[in-house]
Amino acid sequence: MPEPTIDLLADYERLEREGGVAVVRRDGVEVAGPEAERYLQGQLSQEVVALADGACTWSLVLQPTGKVDAWVRVSRLAPEHYLLDVDEGAGDALAARLRRFLLRTKAEVSDPRRWTARAVRSPGDRRVLGGADGADGGLVRCPAVGPGVVGHDLLSQGDGAGPEPEGHVRPESFERYRIAHAVPAMGAELTEDTIPAEAGQWLVEASVSFAKGCYTGQELVARIDSRGGNVPRPVRLLVVEGGSTPAVGGAVTCEGDEVGAVTSSTPWLAHHQPALALAPLRRTVEVGAAIEVETDAGRAPGVVVEPPFEGHGPG
Repeated sequence: MPEPTIDLLADYERLEREGGVAVVRRDGVEVAGPEAERYLQGQLSQEVVALADGACTWSLVLQPTGKVDAWVRVSRLAPEHYLLDVDEGAGDALAARLRRFLLRTKAEVSDPRRWTARAVRSPGDRRVLGGADGADGGLVRCPAVGPGVVGHDLLSQGDGAGPEPEGHVRPESFERYRIAHAVPAMGAELTEDTIPAEAGQWLVEASVSFAKGCYTGQELVARIDSRGGNVPRPVRLLVVEGGSTPAVGGAVTCEGDEVGAVTSSTPWLAHHQPALALAPLRRTVEVGAAIEVETDAGRAPGVVVEPPFEGHGPG
C-alpha cells in the first residue's frame, strides 16, 4: 500500500474512532438591519425569530418552486444581525438569491466573506480536543448534522490561518468522513434541481420548521412531507469494490439500466475501507441493491448501503 494511502487511512480512522479537527473554509453572507429578522423569517425554511443571540441552526434557502438554492447555517450574531454560512464557492449565488427578493425592506445583504469552521468530530462528543475549543477565535459554536455525525463546528471570520489545531486531520480525510456519513455538498448532491428530501429526511428534519408561517418554497416541502418523503432521486451511499476510485459524473447502473451518476467520491484505502461514493439514484434502487459504477479504471461492482459507513472492521 503506498505511503500516502497508509497516512490517509490512519488519519481517517483516528477521525472516526478517537476524534479529530478539520479546518473547513466557508462562505459567509451577513444580513443586517431593522427588518433583517422579518425578511429571513419569510425566506428561510427554519424558524429565525426563536434564535437567541449567539445561537445557530441549519436551514434551506429555496426557489419559489421548492427546489434548493442553498443549504445554510444561520447564526444570530446580534438582534438585527445574522450570518448565513454555506459551502465554499456558493456564497455569491446565496447573496444574489437573498437580494432578489429584498424589495422595500430595511435590511442589507453583504458580499460573501471568508469564514472558517473548525469541524470537531469526536465519538461520544468527548471533549478530548482541547486545542479546538476555547478562546481560539471561535465566534459561534454550532452542532454538526448528518447520519451518525457527532460533534460541532466553531465558526470564525477569516481564512483560519495559524497553527494547526490539536487533533488536526487532512482535508481528504474530512471529505471521506462527509461522504461516509452522506452529508451533501453544494454543487454536488445539492443543485438547483434538487428537491430537499432527496438529500435525506434527516436534512429536512434538521433544516425545516413545519410549525412556522409561510416562506418561499414551502409548498413543495410540505407536500413531499405529507406523502412520506417519497422523492424521485434520493441521494444514496455506495460502497465500491475493486481498488479503484469512482469517477465523479460516472454512470451508475443496476441490472443493466443506468440509474444515476456519481456526484462525490473517495478512493479505496484498504480492504476494510473500500471506495465510497454518493449518487442520486432512481427511487426504485433501494438499500442493498447491487450496482456497477464507472471508475478511473473501468467499471467496478458495488452495493447501496445505509449511512454512515465506518468500515468492515480492521483486517
